Amino acid sequence: MGNIVEGRVAIVTGAGRGIGREHALMLAENGAKVVVNDLGGDAAGEGADTTPAQTVVDEIEATGGEAVVNGANVADFDAAGEMVQQAIDTFGSCDILINNAGILRDRMMFSMTESDWDAVINVHLKGTFAPSHHAAVYWREKVKAGGEAFGRIVNTSSPSGIYGNVGQSNYGAAKAGIAAFTLITAMELVKYGVTCNCLAPGAYTRMTKDLPGFAGMDEET
Repeated sequence: MGNIVEGRVAIVTGAGRGIGREHALMLAENGAKVVVNDLGGDAAGEGADTTPAQTVVDEIEATGGEAVVNGANVADFDAAGEMVQQAIDTFGSCDILINNAGILRDRMMFSMTESDWDAVINVHLKGTFAPSHHAAVYWREKVKAGGEAFGRIVNTSSPSGIYGNVGQSNYGAAKAGIAAFTLITAMELVKYGVTCNCLAPGAYTRMTKDLPGFAGMDEET
């Protein structure tokens, strides 16, 4: 990975904990400069605290890497644009975007509230679109000006969005939407030298520890 990301500038959303944290640490370990984004709310998206993001930045800097905190809500369109601009202003570019931020508000469909639905769709689906849009604008303008863009987007779907999972109609719909968004974004940006791919991981994290199949596991399992 070192030859691929060394010297590149990466944004990782939802990077204060779990999968996003691992993305950020691995990128930094292999020479990338990282914008560590995390709103710092709880698993349901309530609250805000930059401490988790700052902790990851401290870990990166302790090993000689370069990183900066961003506490934006990625579902806020303007704040997502400011995050991309922060990468450019701080490190001189934006080369890699990993859209990982997410929340859970699991309910059976007949018990789900409108706010439960909207919150999950916004963070996952709009929170993938908004940073991707602003990064794509930057890469497109760079190419139109005669430059080259090393643009890489990696989105995060889920088995819930592919196979379904009881109690996750909001989450599964968002994750299925992200998979479709990835396919179309890849088609639209390929002529600018930008790639867009999607992962559907299953991992033991703060968000999944109480789900069927994960209960009783620990971080070392």
